[in-house]
Order: sequence, then C-alpha cells, then structure tokens
Amino acid sequence: MTTRADVIFVDDDKDVRDTTIESLSLAGHEVTAFAKAERALERISRDFTGVIVSDIRMPGMDGIQFLEAIQEIDDALPVILVTGHGDVPLAVAAMQKGAFDFLEKPFSNQALRERVARALQFRKLRLENRDLRDTLEGTNDALDRLMVGSSELMQQARERIRMLAATDLDVLLTGETGTGKDLAARMLHDLSPRSGQPFVAINLAVLPEENIEHLLFGHEADAFPGASRARYGKLEHARGGTLYLDEVGSLSPALQTKLLRLVDTRRFERVGSNESIDLDARIITSTNRSLAALTEAGEFRSDLMYRFAVATVEMPPLRDHAEDVAVLFQHLLRTVAARHGVDQYRRPSADYLGTLAQREWPGNVRELRNLAELYFVGIEKPDDSEDSCQPRESLQARMEAAERDAIVDTLIRHRGNLKASYEELGVSRKTLYEKMIRHKLQRVDFTDEAE
Repeated sequence: MTTRADVIFVDDDKDVRDTTIESLSLAGHEVTAFAKAERALERISRDFTGVIVSDIRMPGMDGIQFLEAIQEIDDALPVILVTGHGDVPLAVAAMQKGAFDFLEKPFSNQALRERVARALQFRKLRLENRDLRDTLEGTNDALDRLMVGSSELMQQARERIRMLAATDLDVLLTGETGTGKDLAARMLHDLSPRSGQPFVAINLAVLPEENIEHLLFGHEADAFPGASRARYGKLEHARGGTLYLDEVGSLSPALQTKLLRLVDTRRFERVGSNESIDLDARIITSTNRSLAALTEAGEFRSDLMYRFAVATVEMPPLRDHAEDVAVLFQHLLRTVAARHGVDQYRRPSADYLGTLAQREWPGNVRELRNLAELYFVGIEKPDDSEDSCQPRESLQARMEAAERDAIVDTLIRHRGNLKASYEELGVSRKTLYEKMIRHKLQRVDFTDEAE
C-alpha cells in the first residue's frame, strides 16, 4: 500500500525520528516514519510521489540494501542517505549506486529541508517526463494521445467526449478560440459508430453569407444565375457520418430558421428544388461565444440553441489548466518535428517549460502550437534552453564537491587537527593529505594560526 506522505523517513533511533518529523512537518511536509527499512519498503510503490530519507547503519536491512530494494521498485525514486561521522566514503559510494544525496550527522534542520525540497522537485519532473513518455508512446487510447493533459479539467473533458462519442446525440462544443474544439469534434466522430463514414466540417464564420446556403444544401441546375449544373451540398456529403458546423454564433437569422427545420426534421431540399432529402448524419456544432447571451440580446434563436445543445462539452482555456502546459508543449514540439521528419531537435529545459506555465495564453492551445513551431525552427530562442544554458554538473563533479565539503567541515570542527580529522573521516593520513592537495586545502587555514 502506498503512503500519502511526501517524505518517508527511516531511522532506528526514536529521538531522531521524532525530531525529524517535527522539523519537516513545520516546513509543510507530511512525514511517515519507520524504525525498520523492511516496514517502510511495504509502503513504497512506483506511484509514490515523494522522497525517502534513511539512515545507513540500521539493524536488519541497512540503508544501502534499502536503496537497492527501492531501485528495484523504481530507480527514479530519490533517496537521501544519512551518514555517521565515519560513513562519508560509504555515502559517496551509495551516490555512485544511485542515491540522490546524503546528509552527515549531526545535520541542521535547514540542510535537511533544502535536500528534501530538491529531491521532491526532482521527483516531480521525473514523473512528469514519465507521463509525457507514456502519452507520446501510445500507452493510452487515441483520445489520451491527441488531447494531452493530466489536469482534472482535461480528464473531465476527455471522459465526457468518450461517453458522448458512444451515443448519436447532437453535441454543442463551447470554449474560447484555440481551446481545441475542432479536435474534440473530430474525436467525437472518430470514436463513434459513424467513424467509417464522412466527417464534414464547415467554418461558418469565414464563409460569405450568400454562399453558405448553397454550400450546405446544394442546388439544382439553373437555380440561380451561373448555376449551370446541379451540385451536392455538404449535407449530402455528410450522410451516414458527422456534420460539424463551426462558429454557429455567426449565423444570420434567415439561416438560423433553415437550420432549425433541418435539425427538427432531419430533412432538407436543395436550392431550387421541392424534393426533400433525408439527412442521416450526426450534427456537432461549436461556438466561442455564449449562445445564451446572444439569445438574450435577440441575436440567436433560443429554440435553435436548445436543439444544438442536446449535450454540451466545455473546452477549458489553457490558463485554467496551466499544469498541462509543459507536457502539451513537448507534445506539440514532437508533432512538429515528426511532420518535418526530424528525430533530433533542440529540447526545452525544465526552467523554460516552467516559464511557459506562468503565461496567460489568450490564444490557448493554438497560441502554444504556434510557439512550438517557432521554437522548432529556431526563431524562439530562450536563454535557458538545454543547448544554450550552462551544462549541468556531472555526478562526479557533485561527488567531488560533497567530498570537499565533508573535509572542510571536519577540519573546521577539529581546528586543523589532521589526526582527529582523518580518524573521523575514516581514511588514512596519506589519503587525507592527497585529498587536501586535490581540493587545494591548506591545514593552516583551519588552525588558530590563520588568525
């Protein structure tokens, strides 16, 4: 069973456990503490979102064995090991095996809190990357792969689309420009029993008023000047499938009346004909305006609004699910790269993705998609992208820094007394000399002579 805590702490010393729980709780963490690693292991799973802090020297399963057992569950779980005075080399060896960090006793509350905060951020990023990889590699169905986002709002939208797709109900899609209404309409069709039939989409906002009726209903020969022959309309092309009318809020009163009859009877006539034609098609509509507000203003028929809105799906603005921005941007970037037939491209850094989540995005997903295009071709060049920021420290560099800090702390504590220092560090006198030379440390800097 997985614990709900964000920190699991393991130490066989009850006083240390109590003190650590109090310190981390005051910093806002929820801590579960154990005296034995074996008991803690029962509460750790691949879904655990937190960090593990464990003493190294314990009866039964020790910290190193505990680390190895955790890595068998999930090698991306951050483990911070707590060492005694003579265990620094052991802790360094543990970092080589995959430990996230180590603390030397006695440690300050601040040092513990800082390491836990870094480890939690590391875990958060690893889980986000894992979710992205699962999404892009197709472990979920088509709706999950294409309508990306793990936020509650997006999960609700996907679930509603999935449920409505299995029906033949007419659906009204609402939401701001760029929120993904076109994709939602396509998913409603592709996941429906009509998926093998035509999907006919018409953007009513961009068509001249005089052409919409002919385009929708078709016309007979000589129905109007220039109509030399009969033409099928979009309604006939959609028979058996789905008709998607985008931006219905822009319909004129005359066309609203004609569409009301169409939705009511599922029959229509071509322009210039009195012969009725059956419409066997599902009707999906969308709008970025409030049809209720247009109805109150007398600009839209209320009876048509209710017929369009047999079922509705609200597509949320991007600012309301900002936690999805990072994953969505990487999804869009990969889509752009695939379209260009490119596997290797400039990856965004975690810092850059973090800044994207803080923007307002008035153009929503469409605006984010445009940014992904610019990023891919190199027009968008953030200072902290992975190919332009300073390289991250390697594991070896971090281990060297940790070793130097341990030596400095010990020399300060013993005021430059080398014998006391190498005994505490658990190394020979020669080894301490060599390490001091490598780290450019002078004994005199730690003695009273330095004053």
